[in-house]
Amino acid sequence: MTTITVNGTAHRVDVEPDTPLLWVLRDTLGLTGTKYGCGIAQCGACTVLMDGQAVRSCQMPLESIGTAEIRTIETIGEDPVGQKVVEAWVAQQVPQCGYCQSGQVMAATALLKQTPRPTDADILDAMTNLCRCGTYNRIAAAIHQAAG
Repeated sequence: MTTITVNGTAHRVDVEPDTPLLWVLRDTLGLTGTKYGCGIAQCGACTVLMDGQAVRSCQMPLESIGTAEIRTIETIGEDPVGQKVVEAWVAQQVPQCGYCQSGQVMAATALLKQTPRPTDADILDAMTNLCRCGTYNRIAAAIHQAAG
């Protein structure tokens, strides 16, 4: 048994220590807002916050989490920065298909927590999540709106 803190709640989970965090979130805890994309930490659909930092949960083994606080898309609106990001996402009509958007919102929230007034270059450097619909311009506009 391992205890992890997700969205402010401690959970005891009975899974193998090398189980990726993504599958603990989705299959064990039922938090399905975090999406499976590529499985090799390249696309970013599985992005969550670990102690405020964006991490790819598909390649994050449970045993490496330790006492870190994990936040998922399900409660990002409870975070003041996350709430601004979500509001900007809606205002800028960012999603098309929406599949990557939970990971995009998490990455944008982490960026704004580290860099409250990001430049276009900061956004380009930080937002490495893929969007098959190509909403990158709207993503950048939403990040600027949330920062403003």
